[in-house]
Amino acid sequence: MMANVSLPNIFSDNMVLQRNSEVKIWGWGNPKEEIKLVSGWNNQEYKTVANNQAKWEIIIKTPEAGGPFTISIKGYNEVVLKNILIGEVWLCSGQSNMEMSASWGIDDGEEEAKNATNPNIRFFTVPKLTAENPQNNLLGNWTESTPETMKYFSAVGYFFAKRLREELKNVPIGLISSNWGGTPAEIWMPAEVVNNDAVLLENAKKLNEQEYGPRQPGRAYNAMIHPIVGFKIAGTLWYQGESNVGSLVYDKTLGALITSWRKEWKDDFPFYYVQIAPYKTGSNNFSNVTVRDSQRKLLKEVSKTGMVVISDISDTIDIHPKNKKSVGIRLADLALADTYKVNINLANSPLFKSFKIEKNKLIVSFDYADGLYFKNKVSNQFEVAGTDGVFYPAEASIKNKEVILTSKKVVNPAKVRFAWGNTTQSDLFNKANLPASCFTSEF
Repeated sequence: MMANVSLPNIFSDNMVLQRNSEVKIWGWGNPKEEIKLVSGWNNQEYKTVANNQAKWEIIIKTPEAGGPFTISIKGYNEVVLKNILIGEVWLCSGQSNMEMSASWGIDDGEEEAKNATNPNIRFFTVPKLTAENPQNNLLGNWTESTPETMKYFSAVGYFFAKRLREELKNVPIGLISSNWGGTPAEIWMPAEVVNNDAVLLENAKKLNEQEYGPRQPGRAYNAMIHPIVGFKIAGTLWYQGESNVGSLVYDKTLGALITSWRKEWKDDFPFYYVQIAPYKTGSNNFSNVTVRDSQRKLLKEVSKTGMVVISDISDTIDIHPKNKKSVGIRLADLALADTYKVNINLANSPLFKSFKIEKNKLIVSFDYADGLYFKNKVSNQFEVAGTDGVFYPAEASIKNKEVILTSKKVVNPAKVRFAWGNTTQSDLFNKANLPASCFTSEF
C-alpha cells in the first residue's frame, strides 16, 4: 500500500500565498517518493524526495500579486489546489477582541456583512484546540469573503484587509485567524520559552484556571500556531492582554512571544498589536493601565513592532468595545506606513519620549507629536511627583510639540505620568486625531 501525497490543511483551495517571496510548501508522502510540484503562474516544475520521516518540502518562488492560479503536486497520486491567489498574508491572533466577529454584535455589523462579498479577501479560521506537544496539522480550510463567512470571522482582521485593499489597489489579502477568548499570552508561545525563564515562569504560575480557556503555557501554541509555522506571512496582528491584567511583566511576556514566533518562522516579520482599552477592572486601581504601559514600553524593547491606541473608541464599562472597524483601520494604516511605505500620513499615536526639568517646570516630549492638542482645550490627566513619588495633578499647556507641566504642590518635579487610571481615556491627541498612550516615567 503506497501512502498518498497529502498536505497540511493550511494548503487548500482558495488560499493566498505571499507575493514576491520564496514560499515553503510541505506535506507527507512515502519515504523516498519523488514529489513534483508545478506552479500554475509560470508552469515551473519543482522536484524533491520525501525523507525517511515521510515528509517533504519545496521552496517555490511567487510572482507579483494576482490569480486565480492552480498548483499541482504529484507523487503516486496527484493533488491539485485551485483558485489560489498571490497577495499579502497576515496572521491575526489573540483573545476575544481579536476573535470578535460581526455575529457578536459589533457596530454596523449587519450592514458590513451584507457588503462583504469580496473574492480577493480570503479567510482561514484555526479551530480552538490544545495539545501537550507541538502538532503538525490542524483542521480548517480557506474560504472567500462572503456575507456568510465574514460574519463569523475576526472583525478586526476583516476591516484591516478591507483597508489594505483600498490602498494597495488590487492586491489580494489572506488572513489566518488563530484566537481564543479569555486566554493569557503564555499559552500562545512554546512552553519551554516560559519554563526556561524564571520571571515568566513565576508569573505564569499566578494564572488561575478558568472555565473557558487553557492556562498552561504552550497549549494553544502547540495546536493552533505550530502547525502553520513556516507558512509565509507578511506579518502578525495581535490583540490580547486583558487576561494578563495584573501582570507587572507583560512587556517581557509579549516580547518573549514575538521573539519565539520569529525564531520558529525564521523570519523577522512585523508584529503590530492593539493596546488594550481602558475599562473598569476589579479592585486594583492600576492593573489595566499597567498592562497598557507595558505594551507601550515593548515598542522600544522589540524591533519591528507597532501599537495602535484605542482609548478614544473604548467603552470603559465593557471589556469588548463594539467599534472594531476603527481598530482594523488603525492597524492597516500602521502597516501601510511601516511595512508597505505607501501611507504618508501620521499613523502612530503620540508616544512618550522623554522629559526635562527647568526649575519648577517639567517639559514632556513625544514621538509622533505633530499637531498636539487637548480634546477639551485643557487637560487634567498629567500628574507630577517629586523624588518622594507622591503624584499631584499638574497644569498642562502645549508649546512646540511639547507639554509643559507645573504643580503648586510639587516645587521640584522629578517624575511624570499621564492618563494613569484603569478607565482613563486619553485627552491628548495629534493631528491624525490619534490619542496619546498613557505612560509613567517611573519604570
